[in-house]
Amino acid sequence: MFNFIFSSKERKLQKRQQKIQKERCKPWFKIKGDKTLRLNYNLSESSIVLDLGGYKGDFAQEIYNRYNSEIHIFEPVSSFFSIIENRFKNNSKIKAYPFGLSDVNKELYISNSADASSVFLNSDSGEKITLKSIIDFLDNNKINSVDLIKINIEGGEYEVLESLIKSNKISIIKNLQIQFHDFIIENAKQRMENIQMELAKTHEITYKYEFVWENWKLKSTT
Repeated sequence: MFNFIFSSKERKLQKRQQKIQKERCKPWFKIKGDKTLRLNYNLSESSIVLDLGGYKGDFAQEIYNRYNSEIHIFEPVSSFFSIIENRFKNNSKIKAYPFGLSDVNKELYISNSADASSVFLNSDSGEKITLKSIIDFLDNNKINSVDLIKINIEGGEYEVLESLIKSNKISIIKNLQIQFHDFIIENAKQRMENIQMELAKTHEITYKYEFVWENWKLKSTT
């Protein structure tokens, strides 16, 4: 076990961030976005869904219940992975992986902060996790089309998205449901805007609640 130490400055920063995020989420909660926008997609039993940051598997369960799609869940925190693995152990269409996806293969220490666990956030406890290249995963598993990728990985979304854009794998993804984060991420807003500018070349925004949730849909080629 790796022990983190909070500084008083970090504690204040986290409390301030929580307050800001609570205000940002008010419009989202007002429309019940978690039960509407995040689940309303043109999916079917033949669709492929990638769930980056599976936590306890609730999103995957909702998508499966609606569409019976093939779902790949990535959760590097061992306690959460165990929950997911046990939850879907009898479901051959939902595959769980005990690692996260990133731009390259690497091992990092992650905070233990429930659904806000992050490699960018200090905590008084944590664990070593494995991240693997999303490009390698797609290539090794011969995945040439993704109907939906959900990305909620507490700051790791920047590296994933930049890697997808750089490799042009972004063009095989029909929908990207993204939660951007700006805590302890240097130049987060500028980096987010750069990614959005690149996404706009291949995709179009279908909904956007800044630093809460947004979705990008692949532009029609016809």
